[in-house]
Formats: sequence, C-alpha cells, structure tokens
Amino acid sequence: MVAACAVVLVVTVLQQRRIGDDDDPSETPDVIEYMTMMIGVVYAIVLGLAIAGVWEGRSAAQDHVRNEAQALHEVHERVRVYPTEVRNRIRADVDTYVSHVVTTEWHTMKTKGHLTAEGTRLFDRVRHDVTDYQPKTDFEAQAYQPLVDQVTAADDARNARADSTGATMPGVVWFGLITGALVTIGMVFALQIRRTARELVLAGLFSALIAFLLFLVWDLDAPYSRGVAATVEPFRMLFPHAG
Repeated sequence: MVAACAVVLVVTVLQQRRIGDDDDPSETPDVIEYMTMMIGVVYAIVLGLAIAGVWEGRSAAQDHVRNEAQALHEVHERVRVYPTEVRNRIRADVDTYVSHVVTTEWHTMKTKGHLTAEGTRLFDRVRHDVTDYQPKTDFEAQAYQPLVDQVTAADDARNARADSTGATMPGVVWFGLITGALVTIGMVFALQIRRTARELVLAGLFSALIAFLLFLVWDLDAPYSRGVAATVEPFRMLFPHAG
C-alpha cells in the first residue's frame, strides 16, 4: 500500500514539473471523465466479485475442517456400543489421526500445499477399524451403518480439504485484476491531476485502497496458508487433547 501510494505521488509530482504555466486542467474533455467513471465502476465490480469469490472459498475451506472434525467426533463417541477392546482401538486410532492432522499435516498444508501420506495411512486405519468389524448383536448392527456413514463423511471432507490447499484464482484473473488496477490509477493522470495537497492525498489514498484490496484477494486466495486462513480450531475444540 505504501509503495503504490508513493509511486502515484512521485509520478504526479514529476508530471507537474513538465507542465507549462499556460496549462488549463479545465480543458479535460468530458469523454475522459465519463470513461474514467465507467472504468472505475467496472473495475469495482470485478474486484468485488474477486473478493467475494476468495472469501467464499475461505469459508468453504473452514467448513471442510469443521465437517471432518465433527464426523470423526461422531465416530469417537458412537463406538461406545462396541466391545471395550474394539472401542478403545478405534478411539485410539482416531486420536492418533487427529493429533497428526493438527500438528504435522496442518504445517505441511501451510508450507507445501498438500496433505501427508502419513495422514492418509492413519485415516485408512480408522476406516478399516470401523468397516472390518463384524457386529455381534443387533444393537451393534444398528450402530454399524451410521459409523460407516460418518467415516465416509470424514473422507469426503478430507478430500475437499486437500482440494482447497492451494491457490484458487487462475492466472488470467490476476492478469485482469492487476491490469485493471494500473488502468484505473492511470486514468487519474489522464484527468490532469494537480499538485495540490488535497489532490495528492486523494490520489494516494485511492491507490493505497486498490493495493489493499488486491492484497486482500491474494491473502484469501490460499485458505490454509496465509494471514486470514482457515484454522484447526474445530479439531482442537472436539478433541482437546489432540497434539
């Protein structure tokens, strides 16, 4: 933001030094003012859609974490109807997987943008614990299918989390956003802005605002690895001893 503001101010000051005393800023054609307004409106719409898109992606990424944690919590609690040995084994494997997610796998997601093979192996062990057990009573049989469904829901959420680890904005969209910002700020000079304090402040604030909004889009573009990122709190809330 500071760099964008400084560039606009420096260019404005240098431009004013080259303008003669007989220059009249009121001679700016009306069509330029109209085009500046239209470019600003169009770019504002595009920028707003970009911000809404990346924010929606960030919210969806947080929902994936919440759904996975909730499904695993249901597995952890519903196995209480199983024999003690089976129940303890499933709960231990769920706790091991969650501990791996909140420590090692989450760090890998933030730094490298993908899940870990160890996390996949640990999740498969939980799945096998649940699906390979043969119910001995009708009560256990009634609990078996809901447990399998919860494992499936956790698997879907994990796969969705894997798909959301990287950046989502295509390069062509970034090209349009950056080009639009340059054109929009460039139109300020087309209006023959003067070197008065008021106009310089407005030009600087305008350029800083666009720079901040572009930074916001970039920050939200990777839901798990940048500033305003999805968190691992759903796992920590449902599994307080994880990690």
